[in-house]
Amino acid sequence: MWTERSNTGALSLPHRRAVLQGAALGFGAIAMRGLLDEEQQRLLPASLAQRIPARAKRVIFLFMHGGPSQIDTFDYKPLLQRDDGKPFPGQRPRVNFAKTETLMASPWKFAQHGQSGAWVSALFPEVAQVADRLCFVKSLHGTNPAHGGALLALHTGSDTFVRPSMGSWITYGLGTENQSLPGFITICPTLGHGGVANWSNAFLPAQFAGVPLGHAGLKAQDAKIAFVDGGDEKLQPLQLEALKAINAQHVATRPEEGALAARIAALETGFRMQRTAADLTDLSGESAATLALYGVDEAKTEKFGRQCLLARRSAEAGVRFIQCTHSYKWDQHEQLKGLHESNAAEVDKPIAGLIKDLAAHGLLDDTLVLWAGEFGRTPTRQGAMGEAAGRDHNPHGFTVFMAGGGVKPGCSYGATDDYGWFAAENKVHVHDLHATLLHILGIDHEKLTFRHAGRDFRLTDTAGNVIHDILA
Repeated sequence: MWTERSNTGALSLPHRRAVLQGAALGFGAIAMRGLLDEEQQRLLPASLAQRIPARAKRVIFLFMHGGPSQIDTFDYKPLLQRDDGKPFPGQRPRVNFAKTETLMASPWKFAQHGQSGAWVSALFPEVAQVADRLCFVKSLHGTNPAHGGALLALHTGSDTFVRPSMGSWITYGLGTENQSLPGFITICPTLGHGGVANWSNAFLPAQFAGVPLGHAGLKAQDAKIAFVDGGDEKLQPLQLEALKAINAQHVATRPEEGALAARIAALETGFRMQRTAADLTDLSGESAATLALYGVDEAKTEKFGRQCLLARRSAEAGVRFIQCTHSYKWDQHEQLKGLHESNAAEVDKPIAGLIKDLAAHGLLDDTLVLWAGEFGRTPTRQGAMGEAAGRDHNPHGFTVFMAGGGVKPGCSYGATDDYGWFAAENKVHVHDLHATLLHILGIDHEKLTFRHAGRDFRLTDTAGNVIHDILA
């Protein structure tokens, strides 16, 4: 019925204008298909999360770039204190990142806190106050002793290949709760040791890439989503209306080219994001008490405190994965005492404030907070004696902690050896940590896959076991 005859009288293929005009719903069907595809992507949890009861809806990842020392923070080792200055009695790793000397006791006193009796060093007096909300994993281990490889392994599950970050996998699996904001935000991320690859979508669709708010070289108060400045509240709606009129005129004179509804919708989405993103980073409505809770009113804690407060606001707004990075300060090959004290003083109050504030806002029950560095540090001394001494990289045994939805509060899981060098009891690989995070969010890590280059990939590659003993 829709064929046309050429000048020679032969039948030709249907004219595209006639096909579109004659189709039952024309562009309406195409638009509806697009809307349904978008809705299906947004509701992707229905196909994944229902397999496992979700314990949390979102993640806040507090990343300590450089490698904080587990034996000076949360992994108390009495024998290390006793045997200060003696040779390490065990076998050292086959590959050592650098030359280290004898055992070195921690310069800080440890004490037990809360009903759980969690061991916390004097470096973290504020975090110690929320010890009963924390779940420590003291037996994490990886394989790469270099910052770049270790960062990539922690963030993407691979230290050798370009892979999507865990934030990208999570937003791919769960979608977003707010169509006007990115599902994955990284605040003041590091630009070194893998840089953007640590928050990249790699081969996943582009909408699952992490969106940076500033970078490590900027002050947190200047951290914004690039090219989103809020615009002029009166002018931008007028601009959108003008664009709509131009597009409508274009369609009227060239109906065979189709409608531009998708382009108009994209402009409207961009406008919504401008308004929402600008509101997200505006702290002017926060009370003085809240700013003080995070340490935003103090020079020492202002930068990371602002990051943590933005993380809480992002969680409230429906962002699925939020990362705050304390960069790049924890790599103490020397001056351990002075620099670890300075680093901890910058993050201690903001971390405790975030956990308290999430609880006060009713968000901690369905938000998982993860604190981690890319590795720990050796129990042996590196460099000079006394306060000038440092510790080397140690990927073989280190500590992370979690809080909030999905994990047992007041829990301590796993252990390193007597001196804190190697994971020894209930060992947890980075793949196991990723499998557990996905499980808490209601995702089976073996089923969250994406076909690329002829094979199915996943965050945990071909490994990973859920740590069921830490689950609430």
